[in-house]
Amino acid sequence: MPIFDIKLPNSILKALRLPTNNLRREQLRVLKKLLKKARFTAFGQAFKFDEILLSKHPGKKFQELVPTYNYNKIYSEWWHKTIEGQSDICWPGKIKYYALSSGTSESSSKYIPITNDLLKGNKTIMIKQLFSLRAYENIPFSSIGKGWLTLGGSTELQKGNGYFAGDLSGITAKKTPLWFQPFYKPGKKIAKQKDWNKKINEIVDKAPQWDIGFLIGVPAWIQLCVEQIVDRYKLNNIHELWPNLAFFVHGGVSFEPYKKGFEKLLGKPITYIETYLASEGFIAYQDRQNATGMRLVTNEHIFLEFVPFDEVNFNADGDMIDHPEAFMLHEVEEGKDYALLISTSAGTWRYLIGDTVRFVDKERAEIIITGRTKHFLSLVGEHLSVDNMNKAIQMASEKFNISIPEFTVAGVPCGNFFGHQWYIACNDKIDEAEICACIDACLNELNDDYAVERKSALKEINLKVLSEQHFLDFMKTKGKMGGQHKFPRVLKGQMLEDWLLFLTKAN
Repeated sequence: MPIFDIKLPNSILKALRLPTNNLRREQLRVLKKLLKKARFTAFGQAFKFDEILLSKHPGKKFQELVPTYNYNKIYSEWWHKTIEGQSDICWPGKIKYYALSSGTSESSSKYIPITNDLLKGNKTIMIKQLFSLRAYENIPFSSIGKGWLTLGGSTELQKGNGYFAGDLSGITAKKTPLWFQPFYKPGKKIAKQKDWNKKINEIVDKAPQWDIGFLIGVPAWIQLCVEQIVDRYKLNNIHELWPNLAFFVHGGVSFEPYKKGFEKLLGKPITYIETYLASEGFIAYQDRQNATGMRLVTNEHIFLEFVPFDEVNFNADGDMIDHPEAFMLHEVEEGKDYALLISTSAGTWRYLIGDTVRFVDKERAEIIITGRTKHFLSLVGEHLSVDNMNKAIQMASEKFNISIPEFTVAGVPCGNFFGHQWYIACNDKIDEAEICACIDACLNELNDDYAVERKSALKEINLKVLSEQHFLDFMKTKGKMGGQHKFPRVLKGQMLEDWLLFLTKAN
């Protein structure tokens, strides 16, 4: 049954009509909607939401009166009160759900508030993205009505004192509409499984019983699952089992480093669709075929601000200053990296989400994710971003026709100067020196600052090839096995020390 034949509620159909106003008006409308809803909360009263709403320039007034926050600051000042059961703190009512998120570097879990308003906005954007497929060319729409294999964390939630906490996928599963349940795989029972290895094994066991049209998840874990299915049933490719597989909806990390290895598992081309769905909200999605970037959600439930990711607004450790320069959507420039601040319908106000983005099409509000504020290397001014690293890995993979499913980089001392130490996962037979030289050459082409510093203070670039299992085993030691976890692209501080100790013991 094609999904487009399903009759949707009139409220959702109305919401799917894209407004014709410009981006500035869309964003100001969203901001006013958020402020009106939260004006009588403790946060709204403290920061004069009524005064902002009466201002001729609410966007600027909002930036003037409301401070910026990272997780530790907003939790210590506001969110801890909601955990304790208090109502009307940052958003009307009592927060009943929290998404547990640890990012890629922190060890302790963050409790991100989730409200019905946020989930409703997320659901609307998901449907908008689905409807955008109508504009795609030469895709088998019959596959949309097949199974949707979603590989996420456990959907079983922890019960706290008056609230539930767990992966966003688990919270979302509780709100899944009845019409979608027949399409949802691996099903509620397997989705609840907390042991990641057992979950994968159960999916592999059930795989022949399903007719899958969509794969949804983080590239590394989807690839691992598909590899095990192909291996278990002695297949040449996954399409021998799932001939209707036509779409891969991915997010969380850049897909380019994984693409070479993933496509070896396919029997025919499929359509890749990128999403930017964080615990804090559905931020952007790819709405046209072969688009370079994803379109920001500008007219639903998130107000966006952009802080230039530079030495003026961030220190050497990637921490944002107290009063950064922040731009609204209509004020940004293409080609520059910005750290993202979001205000949402869950009481997240001027919140530093930790990602950096770059506009590739300002008129369409299309962005690419370039990295994390904490995940970059600039030991001597080389300003090496995760986006640079992803592209260099992709170029090396294509040149040598190899798969590099994981990698990470660390800055290391080199006498009185500095160097970069790369660790890459590759099960193919390769020459470390050749790969290292190729990556170094690619980075010289991609990044002028890097090229300059390679002639002066950035003395050595070294590379060590490991098996993919090394990366998986390290994640296991950190308790970060599962669909929502990603290996950090840059290792610093305690995480780097733990990695080096792990490798010493592994050898």
